[in-house]
Amino acid sequence: MLSNSGLFGGWNFLRTVAVVVAASSLLLVASDSAPERVPSYVSWSQETLAAASAGDAFRGMLLAKRCEHCHGAEGFSATGSTPNLAGMDKLAVWKQLEDFRSHKRMSRVMEPIAESLSPRDVSDVVAYCSKLPVFTDPQDNRSFPGSQPNPVRAGIASHLVSFGDGERGIPPCQACHGPVAYRPGVPSLMTQNSEYVLDQLTAFANRTRTNDINMPMRTISSLLTEDERQALAEYYGSGLGLQPGSSR
Repeated sequence: MLSNSGLFGGWNFLRTVAVVVAASSLLLVASDSAPERVPSYVSWSQETLAAASAGDAFRGMLLAKRCEHCHGAEGFSATGSTPNLAGMDKLAVWKQLEDFRSHKRMSRVMEPIAESLSPRDVSDVVAYCSKLPVFTDPQDNRSFPGSQPNPVRAGIASHLVSFGDGERGIPPCQACHGPVAYRPGVPSLMTQNSEYVLDQLTAFANRTRTNDINMPMRTISSLLTEDERQALAEYYGSGLGLQPGSSR
């Protein structure tokens, strides 16, 4: 259990992280094109939180049948570039579907699917995905977990996950994504495919994905080297996110 000094120190650290990300965002925003200045139309209010949380998982299971071809029958995809949805936080998935619907996140596949769903459909689907178990099932065909990274890459990723890089203004990944790669309201990385993680880090760095509110991922990803992005993708994709710091 944290002492009072440890607790307050943690809050001060997170406050510092927020200041660093905000400052970096101000430096980068001048280069944004006009559409990027509104990264998402999602505004977290009592109404939107209620809408995202009030889904019927049973009805969502029926609707999610059309998702199985890509995302897997139990929310684990056989294709590394396709995200796993099992156990994902419902608020995180709800936001992504809303961003696909409003074209704030681009995908030739997902945009028309999101547009076809009613608000109730979205709430029901995310309720179902959030309840899917993440433990291994010998009957599915998941690509997760990937092979273990080599010790050098694992060490690079572990340091970034646990400590970040203060000299470059990079906060630790676990500050937002959680110490075991899961935190409510944030995309889970504890059982995510490495290829998908790398694709998204690259897209944020290249500004081909711009739906992160206040630009935390665009800022951080652009500060990471290509090797660091690869190391983080392999780290999370191998399941090491469940035990951060284990390879330091």
